[in-house]
Amino acid sequence: MKTAPRSSAHIMAAFLAASPLIYSAIHPANAQDRFADVEVKATAIKGSVHMLTGAGGNIGVSAGEDGVLIIDDQFAPLAEKIAAQLGELGSDKPKYVINTHYHGDHTGSNAFFHTHKGATILAHENVRVRLANDEKIKPEALPTITYEDGIKIYFNGETLHVMHLAVGHTDGDSVVWFEQPNVMHTGDLFFNGRFPYIDQGAGGNVEGYMESVEQLLAKINDQTIIIPGHGDISNKQEYTAFLAMISETFDYVKALKQDGKTLDEVKAMGLDEKWADWGWNFITEEKWIATLYTDA
Repeated sequence: MKTAPRSSAHIMAAFLAASPLIYSAIHPANAQDRFADVEVKATAIKGSVHMLTGAGGNIGVSAGEDGVLIIDDQFAPLAEKIAAQLGELGSDKPKYVINTHYHGDHTGSNAFFHTHKGATILAHENVRVRLANDEKIKPEALPTITYEDGIKIYFNGETLHVMHLAVGHTDGDSVVWFEQPNVMHTGDLFFNGRFPYIDQGAGGNVEGYMESVEQLLAKINDQTIIIPGHGDISNKQEYTAFLAMISETFDYVKALKQDGKTLDEVKAMGLDEKWADWGWNFITEEKWIATLYTDA
């Protein structure tokens, strides 16, 4: 079931308040300066799998005899830097780009890699719907292959399970599990050590997010290496701790709401001190409380 995308104004307001990097994506004239000092770095993970970091969501890479495949592609001004780093891994022309969801810090370089590098873009069907309904997005940035539940890709001697999770960060979330090396890219269903952003205007909600994480935890084991949407390379133990944080803070805020406390009152009370380090520039403790309160 496709839901209507949020208006561009709503998306812009939320993102402008959050991060100068996202501001740059919306205002390209300022982007070059803001991204000029960003360095795209590669880290070898296991098997064919690497991770690229720069600004925005972590990029997963499969590099080998079949060529290069990437998972997400950050912001448009970083496209050439990303391509250069991919060239160091084997080819600056990825055959495939998989989008884990529609947000610009994960899809911003779609048009570049499709138009200039010949990449085929894949994503859940709701990703294409949401991108297509944004007048700022070029047609060449749209996924050309979409799926409902998932798809398997056999690439570089490994099996990639691309799986859709029904409700979570958005309504179009996908994760990618590299079966043989046992590596999972979660997209934004995991912000390692941080409060997550849950896009409640685009089909995401707290309980659905927790259910999706529970499903993923059931699919992995203690040897699984996790590439989160944001944050450092991780593992099942840290992912379990992330879920526990969401569950505990949600129960706390829900109880206060049911007791008649207003959102402002809950914000003034704050969360337990043990969660103090989880706030960041995009999702502060106050914003996380607001997210929890909305769905409580």
